[in-house]
Amino acid sequence: MKRRFALLAAGTAAALALAACSSSGGKQEPDDSLNAGAADTPRMTVAFITHSGPGDTFWDLVRKGAEDAAKKDNVDLQYQADPDGPGQANLVQSAVDKKVDGIAVTLAKPDAMKANVTKAVQAGVPVVALNGGIDAWQAMGVQGYFGQDERIAGRAAGRKLASDGGKKALCVIHEQGNVGLEARCDGAKDTFPNIEKIYVTGTDMPGVQAAITSKLQQDKAIDRVLALGAPVALAAVQSAKDASSSAKVATFDTNKELVGAIKSGSITWAVDQQPYLQGYLAVDSLWLYKTNGNTIGGGQATLTGPAFIDSSNVAAIEQFANNGKR
Repeated sequence: MKRRFALLAAGTAAALALAACSSSGGKQEPDDSLNAGAADTPRMTVAFITHSGPGDTFWDLVRKGAEDAAKKDNVDLQYQADPDGPGQANLVQSAVDKKVDGIAVTLAKPDAMKANVTKAVQAGVPVVALNGGIDAWQAMGVQGYFGQDERIAGRAAGRKLASDGGKKALCVIHEQGNVGLEARCDGAKDTFPNIEKIYVTGTDMPGVQAAITSKLQQDKAIDRVLALGAPVALAAVQSAKDASSSAKVATFDTNKELVGAIKSGSITWAVDQQPYLQGYLAVDSLWLYKTNGNTIGGGQATLTGPAFIDSSNVAAIEQFANNGKR
């Protein structure tokens, strides 16, 4: 796996050298200053369908990677998102009805997605998965998967909580029903048993902050907060202050502000699954399949993480975060 991913990363690095850069998230404006190259293959259409909720900056990074690959590959990228499982499944069916050339989709709620994703595959539409559904994509006939094994990532986070001297942790799940988020907390509990889950609504950040504050006030034994996304982690820092708690905050996933918080010391570390790379590889793999019959991963997931960002390496990551890619 490591060897295969290393070869893939080397090829991707060459492609990235041709891609445009931007300093903002969300829908990106092209940066013509880099004179990015573009494929001369026929124009193709890719539907990129995620379970993103409003205001989650993680998806800005995924989308930026997808857009950079689409620009390089002469792809018409149609990005859509719905945090509701049935709603996201309907987007898949709509993409099939439009006869797109390929679909990249997240499978965070696989039970809701299975029927329509399987229909897409049976209709002859190439489908790849990313970010969520590492235990479900193969059964749906999907060509490949780009992301991290969330249970393994959770175990790594639990070990780091223990090595940091943590005694009791609060794991904050910001989207109920997301199998990947549950796997992160369950994995952390495998290696750091004294951990408790709390459920919040990630699209309501004042509510998130209030819920974490209340929990820290109720249980003074909690000395670590493990967030599962950058916006929640940043809210948790303020929650600890409001609760007069000395609990330290760690998290999964980053954005520009989160990287700055690690640099300043207000957040101890982050698990990085390289969301830009997930978006980039998902689109690029569909282009490779359509233009050259290639598939990636040999029937196994292509892992983009986990890795840790902390005080030892945050300076090296900061320049890429400032470009909106980490």
